[in-house]
Amino acid sequence: MRRSRVLVIATAAATLAACVPIQAVTSSGEHTDDFGTPLGDQRVQPGGELVMGLSSEPDRLDPTTSSSLYTRYVMSSICEKLYDLDSRGQVVPQLAGALPTISPDGLTVTIPVRTGIKFADGAPFDAAAVRTSLNRHLTLKTSQRASEIGPIESIEAPGPDTVVIRYKRPFAPITAALADRAGMIMSPAALAAKGDDFGDAPVCVGPFKFVRRIPQTSIEVTRDPLYHDAAKVHLDRIVYRIMQDANSRAANLRSGDVQVADTISPQDVDALAKDKSLRVLQAGSLGYQGVTINTGNVDGAGKPPKPIDTPLARDPRVREAFVLTVDRETLVNTVFNNWFDAACSPIAPQSPYASTASNACQKFDPARSRQLLAEAGVPIPYPVNLQVTNSQDQLRYAQALQASVAEGGFDLRITPVEYSTLLDVQKRGDFELLQLGWSGRIDPDGNMTRFLTTGAAANYGGFSSKELDDLLAQASRVTDVKQRAELYGRAVEVIQRQNPIVYTYRLRNLTVHTRRVAGVEVYSDGVVRLGKAAFVESQEG
Repeated sequence: MRRSRVLVIATAAATLAACVPIQAVTSSGEHTDDFGTPLGDQRVQPGGELVMGLSSEPDRLDPTTSSSLYTRYVMSSICEKLYDLDSRGQVVPQLAGALPTISPDGLTVTIPVRTGIKFADGAPFDAAAVRTSLNRHLTLKTSQRASEIGPIESIEAPGPDTVVIRYKRPFAPITAALADRAGMIMSPAALAAKGDDFGDAPVCVGPFKFVRRIPQTSIEVTRDPLYHDAAKVHLDRIVYRIMQDANSRAANLRSGDVQVADTISPQDVDALAKDKSLRVLQAGSLGYQGVTINTGNVDGAGKPPKPIDTPLARDPRVREAFVLTVDRETLVNTVFNNWFDAACSPIAPQSPYASTASNACQKFDPARSRQLLAEAGVPIPYPVNLQVTNSQDQLRYAQALQASVAEGGFDLRITPVEYSTLLDVQKRGDFELLQLGWSGRIDPDGNMTRFLTTGAAANYGGFSSKELDDLLAQASRVTDVKQRAELYGRAVEVIQRQNPIVYTYRLRNLTVHTRRVAGVEVYSDGVVRLGKAAFVESQEG
């Protein structure tokens, strides 16, 4: 029976073969992280233009409002943060002088700020500039960062090298939040001049500065001579070329027309790994892929939720039935050639905040699914509509998912949508089911609170649960790792009772670069770092 199910799902996925070719499974399922390495003592060829094949079009290049992983790729080259992650997943200072000092009551966070640094427009980087950016994150109507930086009461800059954040209640995730977009500091002069249009021509501190963007085609950045660590910047420019087709990215790597490409398909990576002119970087992900169910997003994400009068939105039994039809292990192994892992919660198993509760997984049980649908009084098959990006791998997965959920009584209807459009669709709430992922954060708050607390800007499904709100708020006030892990485990139990998001799999971040370049790095946060990359003398093997 199990073998026949695998064949059914594989056959369903293969129906896309005309435009989404399927290759034979070749991977063993055992993979070792390779984050890339710094240049070290390799001999650098100064200058040159590096082209990266970017798998999707980024949204607006605005640290306050963006929600795309691909925007983070570009911003990592032009917009440094107060903190960053290293290859071990540890938070390290970047524009900050040291890790924050937190008062005993947890209400005051003091951040030392580096001095002698300039923005790309020549404006001085100082504590006042940090305060300006953080206040924008906190107050801009369209901000995606407000929930990430917590219940702030005030932000002060008592001197050029010190920022003081005062909280209404303790907020433990703040340091981790400032190691991502919330910690990107924008030029106050550029903000004053451009306002809401800052993302059209962003100005920050970084090894490169923004030059131009051609929508759907490319984004170009050039070396910034004002950068504080300019001696470690080797390239003249980087061109991020939008190349949504996975086969095209692979072909351009082989030809040398692009030197780096992200989000390599599991259909291609095994063959690319055998090419001695290429190097595969891979890292386990802190994030997840999943299906968001719209339970209350009527007026747009961040607005008060309103009832949606469909069985799927209003009845937890129908959502539980859908979860029970998702055969996670079979799907991920069939579609992704054993490169990815099944996921059942927003907390990665390798996280220090993981627990037995957060690792628990609902079992595949199509018979129970049909029973729940009957109890809920809905017709079988029950039709539901799924919107998904039009990338080959995502369409493969959606097609296989369609076959899986059919066993449990669902008629899944798939609508492919261009990635940047789908980002807008989820914000507006114009969906019933929506398949998208999240690249993940080192603190679970960044994987849960912004997506699931009532009224949060990224609560795309419009979900609301006071029990979950209270648990996540409590976890954010606690600094002890074991206590937080226990609270997040209880939060996952609530999520798995209500199922506002169906967590499906956890990918590996697969990036390939030619051996003509070195210094390319990608960590578990999913960001491809090119700021210190360089062309090097040719290497063998």
